[in-house]
Amino acid sequence: MVQNYGDLLVWQKEMQLAENIFGATEQFPGSQRYVLVSQMQRCAHSVPSNIAEGRSRHSEKDFTYHLNVARGSLAELETHIILSQRLGFITDVIAAQLLNQCNEVTRMLFGLRDSLKGNYCAEQEAHETYSAEYTDLH
Repeated sequence: MVQNYGDLLVWQKEMQLAENIFGATEQFPGSQRYVLVSQMQRCAHSVPSNIAEGRSRHSEKDFTYHLNVARGSLAELETHIILSQRLGFITDVIAAQLLNQCNEVTRMLFGLRDSLKGNYCAEQEAHETYSAEYTDLH
């Protein structure tokens, strides 16, 4: 497994998406600075932050949890992108590009999470087997 979260392709892709979100929201009306802009930027930086935090905990269970939190933030970001498009704050082209990036990151998050689930289940089973054997001895 990759040791450093910065080496994870999903983290790198999400950082690119976050940069694009920050760029896209620069053109929003001032009235949205503390509303939609703030929410979109918060979601955009929450995703790579959760990936980094989860990977840094060195527990596959914690990592899986943080990947799920990241996916929730990404779903929230997708909703804000769609709303921004509907309100005319971003063009259809920009919205499509951002949503395509969200979809790519989502697939990567699910793939990584699913690969960890398999490892976590195997570890859990080994621990339970060991615990049962140890209990039987005493």
